[in-house]
Amino acid sequence: MELRTLRYFVAVAEELHFGRAASRLHMSQPPLSRAVKQLETELGAVLLDRTSAGVALTAAGTVLLDEARALLDRAERARERVAAAAGASTVTVGFLGDATDPAALRLADAYRRRHPHVEVRIRETDLSDPTCGLHAGAVDIALTRGPFDTTGLTVRTLRADPVGALLRADDPLAARDSLRKDELAARRWFRFPEGTDSAWQSYWHGGEPRSGPVVRAVVECRQAVLWNGTVGVTTLDHAPVPGLAVVPLTDMPPSRVVVAWHAGDGDPLIRSFVEIAVAAYGAAPGGS
Repeated sequence: MELRTLRYFVAVAEELHFGRAASRLHMSQPPLSRAVKQLETELGAVLLDRTSAGVALTAAGTVLLDEARALLDRAERARERVAAAAGASTVTVGFLGDATDPAALRLADAYRRRHPHVEVRIRETDLSDPTCGLHAGAVDIALTRGPFDTTGLTVRTLRADPVGALLRADDPLAARDSLRKDELAARRWFRFPEGTDSAWQSYWHGGEPRSGPVVRAVVECRQAVLWNGTVGVTTLDHAPVPGLAVVPLTDMPPSRVVVAWHAGDGDPLIRSFVEIAVAAYGAAPGGS
């Protein structure tokens, strides 16, 4: 199996749609479909059920998705360690979710202007790892959201975003101006995989144990609501999606956008990243 083909498969498995996966990979759909079909032939197993309604993972596909994610992570870490040993001037930045946030784009522009010869490597992670590989040593610094276990880390708050309940647009509660968490107590919520940081889970689950489908990515959260009528928490500034609505939650604290790095790491490239991030996000002095 080639790593490139595994990346293709992971994109399709996470998007559950060949068109969206092709767009994410910046390629056309026919070669993507051929690559996944070739992978199925090579493994001797059907990985995806393709119907007119969309794409679904088979049991074999679910197993491969977990294995492929792990293999791709290990390959990336190996590449980064070799580059570090060779003395290359690089910084690996972990991103959680949408890296097209205007503030993140301002950060990228400013960092590139200040450090034109530094290679910035991006590692985007799913919602099961809010530190974006920082605890695992896969990245030098993370641009993410709290809360999470900060043991051994320094964390600086950049912005606080109000949150709301993510609902189907035809849900009776979607017409409300605001909601409280207790009004959603009897509903099924989307959940994160077992072993996900407990502080992170507690925040996004409204501080209570929940039942419902397990998700790893923002698109899976949205699809869980669309297909199953589950509910969850999201930021109010997310672009509206057809069929969905976001209603402000009055008793939920805002979601903090943070930059985090290893405590005591004096790398000037990391210090510069933090300084530029604070300016790009308009954070007040101090933070936490």
